[in-house]
Amino acid sequence: MHIAGNSVNIAVKSAKNIVPMFKYLFGPVPSRRLGMSLGVDLVPKKVCSLDCVYCEVGKTTKLTTERMEYIPYEKITSELDSYFKSNPDPDYITFSGYGEPALNSGLGRIMSYIKDIKPGIPLAVLTNGTLFYLPEVRQELLPADLVLPSLDAASQLAFEKINRPYPDLKINECIEGLVKFRTEFRGKIWLEIFILPGYNDSTDELDNLKEAILKINPDKIQLNTLDRPGTVEGLKGASFEKLQSIIDYWGLENTEIIAKAPRRKTLKSYRKDIEAAIIGTVERRPCTADDLAQIMGSHINEINKYLETLECEKKIQHKREERGIFYYPVR
Repeated sequence: MHIAGNSVNIAVKSAKNIVPMFKYLFGPVPSRRLGMSLGVDLVPKKVCSLDCVYCEVGKTTKLTTERMEYIPYEKITSELDSYFKSNPDPDYITFSGYGEPALNSGLGRIMSYIKDIKPGIPLAVLTNGTLFYLPEVRQELLPADLVLPSLDAASQLAFEKINRPYPDLKINECIEGLVKFRTEFRGKIWLEIFILPGYNDSTDELDNLKEAILKINPDKIQLNTLDRPGTVEGLKGASFEKLQSIIDYWGLENTEIIAKAPRRKTLKSYRKDIEAAIIGTVERRPCTADDLAQIMGSHINEINKYLETLECEKKIQHKREERGIFYYPVR
């Protein structure tokens, strides 16, 4: 036990040396949709207006629709200044992370700051789409180049089942907010729909979703499903064939499947040192994604990218235990 403990400490020290430390920025990480994306996290873990059953970041600890400056403007802009002093420009700067970025009331100011200092880098916002009924949220998002809202349900029953929203949220108001945003926004909207068998894949729910899609009129519709364990035990992702059958049933243009993690060889700047640190750490002691993020001084979204790829390549495996999802080596 003493030797194993020392080995873990060595792994921790070496892992911390390979990942630059930023508290609110992460990456750039390879994104299936956005190339090399520098993430900006605007809320603490895990502040969100939803507690989705499939969320890979984990269970929501502060379920809210209250907008406030959860992370001060000055702290975000200071890290951005520091990052750009010694790093090349990413393909995108993406607002995402531990929770819903639109909950941060400084979102608009931060986006304007980036546009001033780096006008050539496109801005993307990954959002659950629940706050678009607020005119101020729609206004703050106008400087973005690409907004990627999610819409997993178009009936209140399915919305509550799969997304477990803050009690005051009504799906019809969320959809109407997205409809209004479409008329005001000059950038691209890619609408992501997460299909989860038994939750939102019945004929009635698919019909409701299609009706909402036609109202919102996004530039793309992107179908996703479960690649990794969610917050509820026993969830299973939809098969590729199931997702394709939904596309055929809807008969809508610009619909694509984005599920499944990319192979390492297709990722730009895949870091073997991070891969080795993850594998070396879980060989000595099973860890959760949170454990690995803390050990390496990295953001959980970045760690999740590597976990997806390593599981896809069958180098690690996961097991649900009392404290969460633990990762082990494949023997």
